[in-house]
This record gives sequence, C-alpha cells and structure tokens, in this order.
Amino acid sequence: MGDPKKQRKKYETPRFPWRIDTLENELNLLGQYGLRNKRELWRHKTMLSKFRGIARSVLGLSEEEGAKLKEQLLNRLKRLGMLSETAELDNVLDLTLMDILERRLQSLVYKKGLSHSIQQARQLIVHAHITIRGRKVTSPSYLVPRDEEAHILYAPSSPLSNPEHPIRQNLATSPLEAEYHAEERMP
Repeated sequence: MGDPKKQRKKYETPRFPWRIDTLENELNLLGQYGLRNKRELWRHKTMLSKFRGIARSVLGLSEEEGAKLKEQLLNRLKRLGMLSETAELDNVLDLTLMDILERRLQSLVYKKGLSHSIQQARQLIVHAHITIRGRKVTSPSYLVPRDEEAHILYAPSSPLSNPEHPIRQNLATSPLEAEYHAEERMP
C-alpha cells in the first residue's frame, strides 16, 4: 500500500516534451483555461488516458465480464457531466482534454459570469468567495458534477455576495454577463 506520508505523482509527463507543436498546444490550453502550470494540464491528460484505457479494456472483455466495469465508468462520466445520459462506451473513446477542462470549477465560474476573466475566477475560488451548495470549495481544479453545476454561487460570508459590490456592478455591464443571461432566458 505504501507509506501514507509519501506523495506520489498524479500525472505523466509528455514523451517528447520539447516538440514545438506540443509546447504551443500546452501553452494555448494554459492560457485558455487559466491553468497555473503544466502539471495541472498533465494531471487532466493522465485522467483522460485512464478513462480511455478502462474503456478499451472493457471493450476487450466479454459482455458478462465487463458489464459491471462498463456501468461504473459510464455512471461516473455521466455524473461528472462529460457524457450525455444516452452515451455508450464508444463515446468514452471520443472524449478530449477540453471535455475535462470544461468541467473544472474555474471554467464554470467564468462561464456562469461570476468573474470577468478566467484568471479572476481562479482568484475568487482560491480566496474562498465561491461555494457549491453552501460549501466553500477552494480548489480551482475541482471537477463539478452535473447536479452541482446550478448551485455555484458567491459565498454568503463574502463581500461579493452583496449585489452593490464594485466587481458585481462591473459584471452586470459586461458583454459576457449579458450574453449569459440572454441564453438563460431562451427556452
């Protein structure tokens, strides 16, 4: 089992880290999703690789042997919101890194219009201004389950919970906020 005090790496580094296309792609994703460093990106890539590896191994098993594993994998990915409710095992192989990055709390706070930028979303989360179902979450990389997505709000103890706060006033006039509320009103 190992020593509980010893930390283990939760990511695998790229096989060819100095290829120009790999570097450009990673830097683009770091900026687009507001990641702190490449380790965060590699951790999500490793997670995607593990999901896809489980799906490939289940496809190789007989129907009876792989039924339980298949159900567990599909339920987890559906609960996280990475797959639709009607998805099959083949859809797991079609998942991309962007599907995982879109489910991060940092990305969802920005998309909901609670911050001006993806970087500000990270700051609000780390400084405990964001709650999910009344529970403060201070990890920007938290993968938000589908049923908790609607419960992302400002913390009641945060000064940002006041609609008169200057940051909230600027958000109300930003084009992203107006676009978000327009999408909410559409049936």
